[in-house]
Amino acid sequence: MNWLRRASDGTVTLTLHAQPGAKRTEFAGLYGEALKIRLAAPPIDGKANAVLTNFLATYLSVPKVAISILSGESSRHKILWVQGAGEAALAKLEAEAEPPGKA
Repeated sequence: MNWLRRASDGTVTLTLHAQPGAKRTEFAGLYGEALKIRLAAPPIDGKANAVLTNFLATYLSVPKVAISILSGESSRHKILWVQGAGEAALAKLEAEAEPPGKA
């Protein structure tokens, strides 16, 4: 998968397309070469980025400090680095990219 890249040191790089201002924070399938995520926060003063990192930390069962935004702090197209996510959590994340009814 192009949007999820595993490194040999156990870290993961995620390519995401963020949609701030949504009613709730949730994954929304693929958007081109990125995993789309709707964020229940406005794109003001870093609020959407904070919701994004908190949501991913909870979803992947890693501490918030294990997630860094490598690029796209002020863009919808974001590349994130995640350290310490287990295989079960990553498999669950990969399933979010599957079309409905295919999982």
